[in-house]
Amino acid sequence: MREKQRALVVTLVLLCLSAAVVLYSLNTGTLKLSPVMVIKTLFGFGDFQSETVLFDYRLPRIVVTMLAGIGLGIAGGILQSLSRNPLADPGIIGLNAGAAFGLIVFVTYFHALEGNPSLLIPLFTFGGGLLAAAVIVLLAYDRHEGLVPIRLILVGIAVAAGFSALTLYLSLKLDEDTYTFASRWLVGNVWGRDWIHVLALLPWIVCLVPLTLMQTNTLNALTLGDAVASSVGVRVQRKRLLLLTLAVGLASASVSMTGGIGFIGLVAPHLARRLVGSLHQYFLPVSALLGLLILVSADTIGRSIFAPNAIPAGVVVAFIGAPYFLYLLTKTK
Repeated sequence: MREKQRALVVTLVLLCLSAAVVLYSLNTGTLKLSPVMVIKTLFGFGDFQSETVLFDYRLPRIVVTMLAGIGLGIAGGILQSLSRNPLADPGIIGLNAGAAFGLIVFVTYFHALEGNPSLLIPLFTFGGGLLAAAVIVLLAYDRHEGLVPIRLILVGIAVAAGFSALTLYLSLKLDEDTYTFASRWLVGNVWGRDWIHVLALLPWIVCLVPLTLMQTNTLNALTLGDAVASSVGVRVQRKRLLLLTLAVGLASASVSMTGGIGFIGLVAPHLARRLVGSLHQYFLPVSALLGLLILVSADTIGRSIFAPNAIPAGVVVAFIGAPYFLYLLTKTK
């Protein structure tokens, strides 16, 4: 009961912080909008200029970062629980690199990342992420020990390097304008996102997040070991495959719209466990909110502090996440 109350308090605090950051982010840019004007515009009482700035430029970008932060936070939590490895993260183990490969394959055929064809981007990134996951599981799996945690990390790093090389090779075949735009996209620059990108990402998050939250009891059982999970009726291999597919879908869809932003799937679950414990029905929603808060904050920092030369959100997240990863590495035996 105490854990439930604590999770409720933490969730409410994070919701308030997220609302404050989103409101501040809506006010951040070349044209300043006061919080009062932002709220009036959101409710349809703004002038033409504020409506154009808010609904055509800022709001789509912020909604994309919110959705992607949720997806990356939950995907990281799933991967850490499945592998029982605190260093597992979609970026570190190579899923983001596979998704980026799928993105470049898409660009190679469609030569653009805008307009109606962009609705297909998550499908291509999911295919790339699923391919990377299959290679990682194949190489990291031991028939006696299952997924070996340290092997998962090492294989993931190697697979990420391989897919990054393929991505670079394909990107060099693009024309100059498409290559420039794609490279900015992949580094985590969310500038230029439109409502079509929100529409492309939204179904993945809306569908896969509830499916994941329905599997919290299974995740709780799997973290205790395969033998314990089997003894309580969990079909271990089938459920592990399902959860891995959900993690790949969430991570790949998020990467498709925000680029290769790493470390959110590492940091958010760790912070969530520290705040509310290790029960998945509590820490996964908190991890989602922390992912949202981190990514929206990173994008806002990159736009406001370094204006007029905006820094990509992926660079800001890496600046924060890399030291945290090194800290975890020194604390993990």
